[in-house]
Amino acid sequence: MAYQWRRCLAPLAAGITAVALSACGSSSTVESALTPSRIIAFGDGHSDLGQRGSGYTVNGTGGIANWSEQVARDYGLSLKPSAQGGLSFAQGNARVSAKPDAAGEASTPTLAEQIDAFLAAQQFGQTDLVLVSGGTADIIVQARAALAGQITREAAAQQVRRAGQALTEQVQRLLASGAQHVAVIGSYDLGASVWARDLQEQAFLRDLTRQFNEGFKVSMHAQGFGNRALYVDFEYYLNNITTGPQYFGIEHIDRPVCTSVDAGAGIGIGAGQVNSALCNSTTLVSPQVERYGFADAIYLTPTVHQQFGSWAYGRIRERW
Repeated sequence: MAYQWRRCLAPLAAGITAVALSACGSSSTVESALTPSRIIAFGDGHSDLGQRGSGYTVNGTGGIANWSEQVARDYGLSLKPSAQGGLSFAQGNARVSAKPDAAGEASTPTLAEQIDAFLAAQQFGQTDLVLVSGGTADIIVQARAALAGQITREAAAQQVRRAGQALTEQVQRLLASGAQHVAVIGSYDLGASVWARDLQEQAFLRDLTRQFNEGFKVSMHAQGFGNRALYVDFEYYLNNITTGPQYFGIEHIDRPVCTSVDAGAGIGIGAGQVNSALCNSTTLVSPQVERYGFADAIYLTPTVHQQFGSWAYGRIRERW
């Protein structure tokens, strides 16, 4: 812990000082009216706690490995995958409402179907906090179709924007079903991912990310965020890390720490790629996992999840 504070309190660039410090914690107290009785999560690989036995990060580290889990911990709660009787329904490669998933698997429940599963058995309480992530899998699907020449890049952008609007539909559905506190993160800028760098398609993937996030935000504003929905800007936070990794204690942002190559479809970017869902302490380029930002070409390491989760917790407390 002392080491974490030292690295986080190093001289910070002006543009990211507040973000980096908030990721390390703060001595100030924010009065919050919300003390969640439960945390419920829906989403994709960025929130998957191990529906199929492992998450999309470095597994088996013994600590917090996912941002949603960090939010729960900061509230003094626990969060487990629904496959283990918990309330996190998020699953890797899941799209918002379309099928198949990013890896071509039709059985993976979409975000919409995850919500179906919850509402079929339970209802939202007044003090529940709902966490939602989505967009990455939809962006991957449309990007790969465009890069393969199956659709135009313009069509890919249109489809991704529609997926962002579909996320609005699901958030509005949560609100209509009685959810009182819904925090949504969208997608980080995939133009900053290892995948984008490998392909030399940073600008294209950046545009698709913005199309998705703007599609969500614009349509949500049109229907009204109100007092019950909050956009936690995943794209903004990760941009700070990818442009100034040293301020977050990260040395390597251009390559993954995992070596767990998947001969199958894996994370949806093609066969024979590193898949962090297969990654553990025996499949690493270095034991210093905390020095890396990416677990594979798309998904993030536990240290990034922890820092983003603590920052997200702060934004949620400020709102409610």
